[in-house]
Parts: sequence; structure tokens; C-alpha cells
Amino acid sequence: MRRTLSTGLAFAVLVPTASACFAEPSPHDAVSEFLVGWQTGHYADAAGRTDGDPKVVGKALEDAGLQLDAASIRFSLKGLTMDGDSAVADFRTQVDLGDNNPLWEYDNKLPLHLVDGRWKVRWSPSVIHPELRQGQRFAVEVSTEGRQPIEDRNGDPLQREATLYVAGVYPARVKDPVGVCERLYHLTGFAQDRLLSRIRSAPPQDFVPLVTFGGRKYAQLLDQLNEIPDLKIDKKSQPVAPAEPADIIGKVGAITPETEQQLGGPQRAGDTVGQGGLQKAYQDQLTGSTGTKVITYDLKTSEPVAELAKWEGRTATTSVKTTIDKGVQHAADLAVSGTAPATLVAVKASTGEILAVGAHEMDQQRDGLAGKFPPGSTFSIIALEALLRAGADLRQKVPCPADRTVGGARFQQASVPTGGSLTIRAGFAQGCVTALASLARRVDAAELAQTASRFGVGVGWSLPLRSFSGTVPQAAGDAAKAKIIAGQTVRVSPLTMALVAAAVKSGTWRPPTLVTAPAAPDAAAQTPPPPKPSPMALDTATLDDLRGLMRAGVASGSSAAAAAPGEDVYGVSSGVTYLYKKRPRPLSWFVGWQGDVAVAVVTEATDPGASAKIAGQFFRGTATAS
Repeated sequence: MRRTLSTGLAFAVLVPTASACFAEPSPHDAVSEFLVGWQTGHYADAAGRTDGDPKVVGKALEDAGLQLDAASIRFSLKGLTMDGDSAVADFRTQVDLGDNNPLWEYDNKLPLHLVDGRWKVRWSPSVIHPELRQGQRFAVEVSTEGRQPIEDRNGDPLQREATLYVAGVYPARVKDPVGVCERLYHLTGFAQDRLLSRIRSAPPQDFVPLVTFGGRKYAQLLDQLNEIPDLKIDKKSQPVAPAEPADIIGKVGAITPETEQQLGGPQRAGDTVGQGGLQKAYQDQLTGSTGTKVITYDLKTSEPVAELAKWEGRTATTSVKTTIDKGVQHAADLAVSGTAPATLVAVKASTGEILAVGAHEMDQQRDGLAGKFPPGSTFSIIALEALLRAGADLRQKVPCPADRTVGGARFQQASVPTGGSLTIRAGFAQGCVTALASLARRVDAAELAQTASRFGVGVGWSLPLRSFSGTVPQAAGDAAKAKIIAGQTVRVSPLTMALVAAAVKSGTWRPPTLVTAPAAPDAAAQTPPPPKPSPMALDTATLDDLRGLMRAGVASGSSAAAAAPGEDVYGVSSGVTYLYKKRPRPLSWFVGWQGDVAVAVVTEATDPGASAKIAGQFFRGTATAS
């Protein structure tokens, strides 16, 4: 008589049942004890409920988990059909392959029959998987693509090829995999059991990467690695050595035990991880997609028989396209080389795109985007825009004394002009801080703050790397306003001031852009990135005056050293000293542009014109590069 019983219970809660309806023994006990024993690793108990050799069956069940490198195997019963002294259980298998791979799920049938009045599973390898046959084994094949490049605006790579050394084995040839993994663990710290499981689960004839070394580490461990039997070294060339701007692009390193744990799967030996800059910010997009296959292999020939499952893994890998221009970057690097500590940021004035970030000895390119410096009287670009809106006459003369007090705040000027007075225009061009500070009483504090905001200072722009748009303190009186105009209490990054120059040149302030594709560092993020601030047009009534002021800074002012062949150079220089780690730190600033390239330079120097010299060399270098 044929009877069908259905159940959706998982074996975590499956209990033996006996139906009073049947005179013959129930197969439920056999099904439950076999699958629960297999699931919990009690292979002898599971094998005891089959009609096969207990040792052979137990080993086959255990080997299946090892060959799949399974974190767990779970079962759920879908139904049971009885027909006299035979029965068939339908069940679903869920295999967790680890390394963040999806679950491998498949349906199977468990044949049973009565043996001496007791239900037993009819043993064959197909009990493990319907396509597994005698003389075959599982294997997990993992494939990765190389790391994608970071490119400049013209598609040229911003990293150089470097050699990585991948230590691994061929499973079919290694005589003592346990010994190999133990010695690698002592050398590298990678978990011995994880290394061993990768060998056991890999296709027998394939090279299995276990540990990756950079050139320096490989040289240190070479002798010890050579002493490990059956260990092979595979050299891989990958674009991992950053070109300039190196700190912006970021270094790339081999997977370590720490990064493997932090990143989770499916990173493996041979993969690389970004350690900073854009390489770290765009790790998920740049790392090669990892594909996983479950395959059966013939034990005698080690040849593949059938592909049982396949996952493409991360398929959204892509190169990262930046706004950096290699020619402009080269000019920036040459301009700051051999100088005192200096940082230079260049942007495309018409778009806000970052073209170059050069640095020498300061906190490298990071300071170009995220440094927090007082801008000195270069901030008067913004203050004078507010003054012009308030009706200031640039021809009016103001004293430029060596020492001046405004609202109780003291200001000093190193170089005093003959006669002691300058027009506002000349005071700006010469960077006379005492003259500029005296204008504080003519501008409203709120208007000063609003003007700074229109130039992007303090605006919440969004870049894939840490950056700083600036802060302007609240001004309660003339002294506070004078310190803002003199750029003493304001804090900005060089990027902030390069965008200020770009705004005067183009007539519109635009937020910075560093990466044009992909759109965001984490394309899978649930929370969208903050909206990019909108461009802000400047007052057309003041633009000509501002441009004239900045042209005078180079033509007849303290920024003469910034002059270069080609189109006119516009700009202003300033010196400022502030306390940095409780010690005075002198800075020289230049902010200006030539053509469509706007630039900000800050260098540690007591000479206010030192930054203009760097800018001049940069502009001459860009002319040569183009």
C-alpha cells in the first residue's frame, strides 16, 4: 500500500513519530537519525542508519563537508512516501560555503527500505548529492580577476605595476598539507585550519593560493619559505604601486590575517586590499570579482566531471576615473620639490575638478584636501567682495603702519610702504595686513559670514576622501571681524582657497570633484551620499574689481614671482604665523590662477613671497606640459 506524509519541519526540531495507522515500523526514525547525525557531525550515528559499511559511509559524509569547505550543512524534510517495505524521503540541503558566498541549496531524495525489520537508508554517494557518483569527490573552484586601475582624466593609469609573491600548493602533489599549513601559520599568522580547508576543498590539479607577500616581506622570508616542502611561489604583476598624488591614490597591500578578517569573504590569498586614499575608499569596486563553482571530480584522473552550482560573486568591479591630470600633477610635483614643506592644489576653474595635489614634506597630499590652516590676508579676497557689495571705493587710501590696533586686537606689518598709506587696491596687492584689518568697521559681520559661504567656506561638500571646506568664527565686534579679514581666526584647506580663486576666475563657485566614475565609493550602500552643493554665482557687479585686484597682486604687488609666460597670471600672496603644537608656525600663501587652472599654495616660510615662487614654477611647468 502506498502512503504519503508531508512535513515542513527542519531537523533541528524533528522528532521521531510513530503512526498508529500503520502496522509496519515507521521510517521517520531512520530519516531523522541519519540527517541529524550528518548535520551535527556525528557521522558514525548517521552511518549506522544506512545499509552501507559504517566506516565507508561515515568517511564519505565527513569528506563531503571538508571538500566543500562548508561552514555548516543543514537539512529540512519536505515529505515522506511509503510503499510497503520501501520509502522515499524528500529533503532540502543548505550548504554554507563560507567566505560570504551564497547558500548552496538543492533538493534530494533519501531512499529507504526495511532490513531485518528495521528501516535503513539505501546507501550510495547520490544520497549526498543526486549527481555524485562512486569514485567522485566535490571541489570548490574560486576564480578572481585582477585589481582594476585608478585612472586620470585622460584614462592613463595612476599606479605602476608591482610584483606580488603568492605562496601556494597543488593539492594533488602536496604530501603533508597539515605540515605545510602549520609552518605557514608560524610564519604569517594565517589560521592553520583555514589554510588547510582551502587545500582540501580545491580542485586537485589547481594551484591554490594561500598567502601573498609584497616584495620586502617576501625577501625577508624567502629562505624559510624555500624550506617548506611542496610550497610553490607564483609571481603576479598587479597595478598596486601608486603614482603621484600617491596619498590621494593610496597604497595597496596583500591580504593579511587582519584584513582578511575585517573584509570577510570572498577575499583570498592573491587578492589585494587598499590601505588608504581612493584605493581604500573604492575597495569593493576595484577588487576583482570572485566567482565560485561547486564541481565534481574523478578521483582517479583528477578531471572535472560536472558543474553543480555557480556564483558570479561581485560583478560590479570597475576602474575608478579621477579628475587628476598627469601632466598638471607632474608640474605640481616639480614645483614643490626641493622647497620647504609645501602643498599645492590645482583645480579646473570652470568646473571645480581637482587636477593635481602636490606636496613636499608636509602631511603629504592629505593636507591639500583636509589641512586646517589660517589663510592670512589671502582671505581678504572674500572680505573685499563683501566690502565692494557695501560700496567700498578701492581708490580710497588707508594707512599701512607697521603696527595697528583694531577694536583691541593688534596687527603687525613687516614691510611698510613709503608714505605709510596705500589705496585699498594697493593694500590688497601688497598684502598689507594692518591696512586690510582697519576695514573691519566698514563691513557687517553677518554679510562677512554670508560672503564666505558663497565662496564655499564651510559648505558641506562631499568627496570620497576626508576633506575640509573651512570654518569662519562668529564675529562679535571689530576686533573679531579684523581677525577674520586678516585670515587669522579662519581655517581653510588649500583646496578651499583653490576653489575661491576658481570662483573669482569663472564667476561661479563650484564644489570640488575628484572622481567622475563610479558615482559613489559604495554602490551598494543603503544610505545615499549627501547631496552635492549647488554652484553659487558671484555678484557680477564686483567680479571685475576682484579680478583687477588679483591681477594687480601679480603685476605690481607681492605676488610678482608667480608671473609666467602665456596668459596673465592673477593672484595674491600672504604671510601668517600661528601656533601649531604650541610652537609658532610661519606660512606663506599664494592663491590665484592662470587660464583655466586655479591654484592655492601654502608653504612653511617666513617670506610671504615664497609661495608665489612655487606658483610661478608651477604655471611655467603646466605651459611646458601642455
